[in-house]
Amino acid sequence: MLTISVQTPAMGAAQQADRVVARRAAIHPVSTDADMRMWLARVPVTRDFPADFEAMLRGQASLYTIEMSTASACLPCGDLWTKLSAFRTRYGWQVRTLGQEEAMLRSGRLGLPWLGNPVAWVRPLADPHRMVPIAIGTDHSANIARNAWLAARMLTGTRAAVGVRAMSKFTGIVGVRAPTSSSQKRR
Repeated sequence: MLTISVQTPAMGAAQQADRVVARRAAIHPVSTDADMRMWLARVPVTRDFPADFEAMLRGQASLYTIEMSTASACLPCGDLWTKLSAFRTRYGWQVRTLGQEEAMLRSGRLGLPWLGNPVAWVRPLADPHRMVPIAIGTDHSANIARNAWLAARMLTGTRAAVGVRAMSKFTGIVGVRAPTSSSQKRR
């Protein structure tokens, strides 16, 4: 038996509307420190860590780097950068800035709708083509550390579904973008 699926323009519009609603639910643009703190206050903080957590993060510092996209005047970027700097000091991992073009390519490859700033990625130093996003927008320090630990585990062979499920709740707290003009004179 042959089944034919037909999509009407109304169905396509409904799917597009659903995507817009989902995107608005997942991305929380902030323009003030108070807005950012308000959104962060809603995010659960990781409290339970495995026994090997600190030892594993310190022991594998020479194997991984965290790369982050950033932009000037972006509050969540500054917040995430501060937390990643503290992570670097505590665990010894390298933290580097990632260019916007590379960040967009990475997000596109993984189908992430967040092409803006900030996004933090863990990748093995020896392999620039393997990476795992650990923060989309800013997050609590404990959650960033947990996600880095999970990313390292995933990159060394832990079943990916376990890590992805554990990291599936990114905050999506991002900065408000400056409006762009379509006029050539204003650019």
